[in-house]
Amino acid sequence: MAEAIARRDAADVISPSSAGISPLGFVVEDTKATLERNGYSTEGLHSKAADAELWNAAHLVINMTGRPKNYAFYSLPDHAKVEDWQVSDPYGADSAFYQKIFEELQRRVGALADRLRLAVRDQPAKAT
Repeated sequence: MAEAIARRDAADVISPSSAGISPLGFVVEDTKATLERNGYSTEGLHSKAADAELWNAAHLVINMTGRPKNYAFYSLPDHAKVEDWQVSDPYGADSAFYQKIFEELQRRVGALADRLRLAVRDQPAKAT
C-alpha cells in the first residue's frame, strides 16, 4: 500500500519501490481493493524480495516488518538508512482493518514526503 500511496502523493520526492524480506509472491486482493476504493492505482504493484541490488539503490529504507532494523536486515549493510515504522500487517483481517492501515500509511507517507520536501528546500544551492 505504501508504494502506491507514495507514487501518487509524493512522486516529487519519493521514487518508491516496495519489497519484503518474506514476500508472498502476489499482492493480496484486499490490498488492491483498499487502494482502488480510495482512488489509488494498483497498476505495476507486485510482490518482490528485498535484495542487495534494491538495498544498495535505496537512499532510505522504511522497515515495516515489526522487527528492529538490525534484526530484519541483518545480512545487509548500512542500517543508518533504515527508518522503522511500527505498522500492523492487515493480512487476513477484515476490510475495516485494511482501511485503518491504509489511512495510517497515508499519514506516514505524507509526513515523510513533507520532511523530504523541507530537506530539499533547505539544501544550499550547488555551484555550477
